[in-house]
Amino acid sequence: MPTMSDGDRTPRVLVVWCPDWPVVAVTGDDPVAVTEGGRILACSAGARAAGVRQGQRLKLAQRLCPELELRDRDPEAETRRFEPVVAAVEAFTPRVEVIRPGLCAIPVKGPGRYFGGEEALAAKVGAAVAEALSRPPVPDAVPGAVAVPTGEPTERTDPADPSGTLDPANPLDPADTAGPPDPAGRATPTAPPAPQTAPHARIGVADGLFAAVLAARAGVLVPAGRTAEFLAPYPVGTLGDEPLAELLGRLGLPTVGAFAALPAESVADRFGPSGTVAHRLARGLQPRPLVPRDEEPDLSVEQRFDPPEPTAEPLVFVARTLAEQLHQRLAGAGLTCRRVAVEVACADGRTASRLWRHEGRLSATALAERVRWQLQAWQGAGTFGSERTNGGQEGFTLLRLAPDGLSPDQGRQLALWGQAVADDRVERAVARVQAVLGHAGLRRIEPAGGRGPGEQQVKVPWGEPYEAAAPAEAPWPGRLEGLWPTVVLRDPAPVRVLDEAGRPVTVDGRAGVSARPALVVVRGREERVAGWTGPWPAVEYWWDQSLARRRARFQMVVDGGRALLLTVEGGAWYLEAGYD
Repeated sequence: MPTMSDGDRTPRVLVVWCPDWPVVAVTGDDPVAVTEGGRILACSAGARAAGVRQGQRLKLAQRLCPELELRDRDPEAETRRFEPVVAAVEAFTPRVEVIRPGLCAIPVKGPGRYFGGEEALAAKVGAAVAEALSRPPVPDAVPGAVAVPTGEPTERTDPADPSGTLDPANPLDPADTAGPPDPAGRATPTAPPAPQTAPHARIGVADGLFAAVLAARAGVLVPAGRTAEFLAPYPVGTLGDEPLAELLGRLGLPTVGAFAALPAESVADRFGPSGTVAHRLARGLQPRPLVPRDEEPDLSVEQRFDPPEPTAEPLVFVARTLAEQLHQRLAGAGLTCRRVAVEVACADGRTASRLWRHEGRLSATALAERVRWQLQAWQGAGTFGSERTNGGQEGFTLLRLAPDGLSPDQGRQLALWGQAVADDRVERAVARVQAVLGHAGLRRIEPAGGRGPGEQQVKVPWGEPYEAAAPAEAPWPGRLEGLWPTVVLRDPAPVRVLDEAGRPVTVDGRAGVSARPALVVVRGREERVAGWTGPWPAVEYWWDQSLARRRARFQMVVDGGRALLLTVEGGAWYLEAGYD
């Protein structure tokens, strides 16, 4: 095996992993599952025993476990609930990195020496985290409430990532269970498995963050220098690069160990930069060699408040502008950062900070949202005490965003005609508008699944990811194709449809119309029907009584040439849309 240079020496990392954290953060009786994007994100032990798995569609999960209780994901609650765990770990070192709520890491070198070795450190951290998890959660903070400092001692804290997205440093999903059993002698268990009925944590230590996360899931301490041996049995999909994993499988390299055995030069020639990163992870190294710098430039941005600002809400608006300035400074220096530190100072001298994972993927708006989440988490944990004012002398005096873990920016490919540059200008303009109107004040239209015209499009706050619960391109029996209405009512308006005798027109269960429509009464005004077509019946969600709907749609042309889209449901008629 090739010798390891100074740039290839991988620091030892300790990871604390709390399984099923999205479930822990919500309240509910077992079995319970947390959903996101129309699929299962995480589930309790009782639901897992019934066959529910992460990534399943809700209909399948409910069929496997009829008594399953579904809850929407609450990133803010996850962050608040995880704050006591971070504080417990922070007692051992201030350099706590929260990968996401439920998963955090610390460097081992300094704390390990102080507390008597890695095993002793892991045992002490595990005991402190267990005590933090055993305490009842802090009640949720009221959104937008004031967080004003008290005279308590200074506290410094670090990152969390409620996005829960996958990244090269953590390719596994939040609800995954531990990895394959560890061969004897390769790793030391850090603690016996905890009961699945209460929040618990597992501790893992290995070379580098990637391997340490897997070690935490297995609950083991991997000896120094044997990380590659520990990673060898894992499937190549663990490396977090799905196209590469599929290609390696076809080449007869199904495990991390088989991939790591390839020469680094050959991997770089065949698989390019992404393959090189995955190969270094497979060998137990850092994703990229360390690039020593004599002195990192100060690219931090800050805003001071004089007089002190008593409420947290203005800090969120300022954070958007600061995030834009930070991105501009990084781009001007040709650098990118792995993390961003959010620091807050108060009038009484107290400070607090938290690291947020960035990896060049967070927009200015997304970074500002994380500032808001963190302020609410500190408030919920009582970091700044109770709300009070004292003639404007107490409050927030400083907000700073500081990049951490700088590295050269590899750049990106621009589109033709400067499209990428134009997109950047749009993003900056959007951020300024959102700073005035609020995050949800500017929205974009996204296609969605549904039969009615009002169901086929949804409004999503600009910058927020969106995954339709049902694909728009799926077959939708009963959907009207062709001419699209020019006006779609937000809330369908009640109308009456009458025949020539003035009797209401009805539609039976077999889609039979009682009489030819002759009049449409809209807001008390009668309009004669010149032509009509329909009905188009639709029976929706028949398997779920709470969502079941049975309705039929008609297109009618009234005098004057105006066309209407009408819906009849439960014997009542509604005006849904209009055509020009």
